Amino acid sequence: MTGWGNRVKFQRTTASIWLAGIAAAVQSSAAIAQDSLTDPAGSGVLVSAVQWMQGTLLGTVATVVAVIAVAVVGFMMLTGRINWRYGATVILGCFILFGAASIVAGIQSTASLGN
Repeated sequence: MTGWGNRVKFQRTTASIWLAGIAAAVQSSAAIAQDSLTDPAGSGVLVSAVQWMQGTLLGTVATVVAVIAVAVVGFMMLTGRINWRYGATVILGCFILFGAASIVAGIQSTASLGN
């Protein structure tokens, strides 16, 4: 019976840690929501770096790699070397990756209609 009591105590401790983490996340999100949407001083370098990374990840090289990946996965699906579900997941992931800007713009326009 001693082992069972320790297990219950461990589960209660684990649950309390999770609840404390969730409470901290909720409190910090309220503070973040009050910040202005302007870039803080000195963040120009970081913004430029992220824009460069976005251009690299969604640029010509990434487009060529995605086209080759979709072609290879499609060929493997047709020859029966890969599961259709996995192949469809790869192709759907490419569409989501390259269509993310359009998806976000659509969500924002839908949200602005409600206001």
